[in-house]
Amino acid sequence: MSLKEKIIHESMRLFSLKGFLNSSIDEILVAANSSKGGFYNHFKSKEELFLHVLDEARRIWRKSNLEGLGRSQDPIADLKRLLINFRDRYLKDAENFPGGCIFITLLIELKNQSPHLANEINKGFIGLKSMIKRLLDQGKALGSLRQDADTAAISEMLFNSMLGAAVAYSGQKSETNLNLAIDVMVDYVENLEV
Repeated sequence: MSLKEKIIHESMRLFSLKGFLNSSIDEILVAANSSKGGFYNHFKSKEELFLHVLDEARRIWRKSNLEGLGRSQDPIADLKRLLINFRDRYLKDAENFPGGCIFITLLIELKNQSPHLANEINKGFIGLKSMIKRLLDQGKALGSLRQDADTAAISEMLFNSMLGAAVAYSGQKSETNLNLAIDVMVDYVENLEV
């Protein structure tokens, strides 16, 4: 791992635990075993580092959450796989995100303090909700989802339930409760299948 990658990785871990504003450059330097010169050789500012961390967190999110999707040609199976991946491959990833979902931590922290950075994070949430709705709509069009299913309402409920499960897991670190929350969502989707 290069120094730049180490700074990004350690910053991502700190941001997931403490947020962006509460993680100082000095803490980042200690965690990455770097000097200020090493930091500023790679980043002009802490905000530039933030954007690199956001890109890396998104890359990990995609790799973790989209694993196995598209293999079955069944969008409802993909939706259930997404929910399980979100739990098992993303939320439980203490190596990269020891504090839990970095996007929720940062969005809550930055919404009023740095709206332009919060807006960058919110793009991912909008994309996730759209993906859930798209999978539901495709399932309905293929006849694997009940025709009376309100895909807009269901996608809103699933999206908010995922965020709620992420927040609860960040605070409690209870795998039992997290497993239950995701299992209930998967069961709900299964009950909508034809």
